[in-house]
Amino acid sequence: MGHDVDGLLSSYQFVLPPELVAQTPADRRDRSRLMVLAPDGTVTEGLFQSLPSHLRPGDLLVRNNTRVLPARLIGTRRGGGKAELLLVRRDDEFSGERWLCMARPANRFKPGRVFSFGHDGGLVATAGERGDDGMVWVEFAWTGGTFMDALSRYGRVPLPPYIERPDGVPTDADADRYQPIYASRPGAVAAPTAGLHFTPELDDALRDMGVELAELTLNVGPGTFRPIAEDVIQNHRMHAEWYEIPDDVWTRIQAAKAAGRRVVAVGTTSARTLEAAGTTGRTRGWTDIFIRPGYRFAVIDGLVTNFHLPGSSLLVMISALAGRERVMAAYDRAVAGGWRFYSYGDAMLIWPS
Repeated sequence: MGHDVDGLLSSYQFVLPPELVAQTPADRRDRSRLMVLAPDGTVTEGLFQSLPSHLRPGDLLVRNNTRVLPARLIGTRRGGGKAELLLVRRDDEFSGERWLCMARPANRFKPGRVFSFGHDGGLVATAGERGDDGMVWVEFAWTGGTFMDALSRYGRVPLPPYIERPDGVPTDADADRYQPIYASRPGAVAAPTAGLHFTPELDDALRDMGVELAELTLNVGPGTFRPIAEDVIQNHRMHAEWYEIPDDVWTRIQAAKAAGRRVVAVGTTSARTLEAAGTTGRTRGWTDIFIRPGYRFAVIDGLVTNFHLPGSSLLVMISALAGRERVMAAYDRAVAGGWRFYSYGDAMLIWPS
């Protein structure tokens, strides 16, 4: 059985020179570049600080306020050997702190084994049974303060694998710049990177011109880095992520749609949250929605997003909004122009054609 070209992974591949994967953020958040895909098919280029000029009064800009946890833990197994954990999801039905974790090396995390983190061993982890995708359930114990206090002491910001640091240690600058300025709800293991471009001054400019700002939460999981491994993209399965849209925000979104005003998602995580709510009617819960060409958008009218990696679910998603050929042509232009890709890279504003 044949498949439409939009449904094949090979249609979302392009040559990305390694030097275009941004290793550091722009000197100033809003001085990254902005490529705009207009409804009439034209493409314009500028700086992110020009975003207000591409919006209009009454637009509702919806952003993800999740905050990245210092979720990467590096320690040792009692009895010897290094070990590393990446916290993915908390077990909310457990009375203590029990988390589903990515573990490395995985074969060391056998049930009952104990690991310690920090020079003083103040955070202790006991491995439990295996969970989804080879991950492991881990129960934590610590001394002094809350579990979040312990994470702040012993954990590291989990930078994406594409951002290289000596010994994998984030810099002090990373701790600041790998969070949007409005990040307020800890729970993510990766930043909603389209939000990294905003500054207080830009927010003021948007409000002054009559653009509304609203916030929701989607706790970004490691699945955001997971490449599509299936030749036919509809066979790809997304990791589930937890989301919540406050009731007053959902009311504002519905009012904007009813009045014919545009709802613009900041980032693919915000877009997935809005579409999950729009298609199910549930404003909180878990979603594994996979948006691909052929999907009919229920909520968003535009999208602010960064430049994504070849063959990624994020590239497939924006192709559903703007059309694959149009997106791939814009990406060819970005590569030729030396634009910066991924988390610390440049941005796009995409309007459907």
